[in-house]
Amino acid sequence: MLQQVNPTESQSAEWICQAVSPLDEPCDAKATHYCEVCERWFCELHARDEEWHTCMLEPGDEGGEG
Repeated sequence: MLQQVNPTESQSAEWICQAVSPLDEPCDAKATHYCEVCERWFCELHARDEEWHTCMLEPGDEGGEG
């Protein structure tokens, strides 16, 4: 459900990554992906990182080692 932003679509709106690490550290990189599930913006690095973007976890998976 991630959408990559077309840079020509909205030149005036620049989003910052809204990912937060497990240690509650924010990311301040430019966001390029929007998640329709959690309605947040993510940078390229954190868009598919389940530690920073929990929507990427499979249902019932809490992450970490089992």
